[in-house]
Amino acid sequence: MSSTAKSFQETLAARHRKGWWFEWLCLGSTLFGIAVLVVLLSGIVWQAFGWLDWQFLSSYDSRFPEKAGILAALWGSVWLILLTALISIPIGVGAALYLEEYAKANWLTRIIQVNLSNLAGVPSIVYGILGLTAFVRMFGLIRVPPAIVVISLGFTTVEIPLPGLPFDRTVMSGALTLSLLILPVVIVASQEALRAIPSSLRDASYALGATEWQTIRHQVLPAALPGILTGVILALSRAIGETAPLVMIGALTYLAFTPGGIEGPGDILADPQSLVRAPFDSFTALPLQIFNWVSRPEPAYQHVAAAGILVLLVLLLTMNATAIFIRHRFRSRTRW
Repeated sequence: MSSTAKSFQETLAARHRKGWWFEWLCLGSTLFGIAVLVVLLSGIVWQAFGWLDWQFLSSYDSRFPEKAGILAALWGSVWLILLTALISIPIGVGAALYLEEYAKANWLTRIIQVNLSNLAGVPSIVYGILGLTAFVRMFGLIRVPPAIVVISLGFTTVEIPLPGLPFDRTVMSGALTLSLLILPVVIVASQEALRAIPSSLRDASYALGATEWQTIRHQVLPAALPGILTGVILALSRAIGETAPLVMIGALTYLAFTPGGIEGPGDILADPQSLVRAPFDSFTALPLQIFNWVSRPEPAYQHVAAAGILVLLVLLLTMNATAIFIRHRFRSRTRW
């Protein structure tokens, strides 16, 4: 064997050894992260054992740990996420569609893109300060007397108050603040999903005589929907676990009622106006409630907080599993 071939074999063997070591390093890092996660989850499950029951899910907070429940925080988080989704999804997806399909590549578009990337990395506490300034305090300078709109539903009459500003420390203020937090993520994720659609799909649609809007509506948007929905749900999963913005806007940590007094479908049927009152009612949320329990000196509240953490984890895992299911379902239907 010549010296050149021998040198090549030695270099190749050295590269294989480096690749092997790198592979095991990555595997070790992954296993270490999984082991830490298992230890943390095991500790939480151990502390929550015997405390997470129906009484815990259907009761309000209490000065006595054995009577404390998470009902107000659970419904507060549900209302927060619903309103955040209603605000952020149309705006975020619409902005992504405009930037990708309609906007021209000029200096203004580049500035917007750079700012979107920067805003996606801004700490959540900054959005909390912005929400406190804009939605809680600044709107307090504007006083609009509320009007009453009466709507007849046939079997009942609903009086809908159109509340004036300010929003104060309500569910709506929290939802608007969280919407600001996740909007950059929703826009960027939607843009990436739209960019992944091959241009040949658009060209084929134009060749058949479709307009730009028809192409976007019937071809591009359905094909990009799995990526868009995945990004949206993951962004909402981030929002549901945020504490700092809610602390900054002054959300309560102890409540003995749910937003609008709604604890189930029966409450909505009994009082349809509760749906209108709920967004403008005081609230607490799961992360705030858990933070409140952890900060209490009684050791029993550590078990209550662990039970609350499990409830929050179940909600997060459910949302993430929904994202995976939606992505798989829509991808299986895509044919191009």
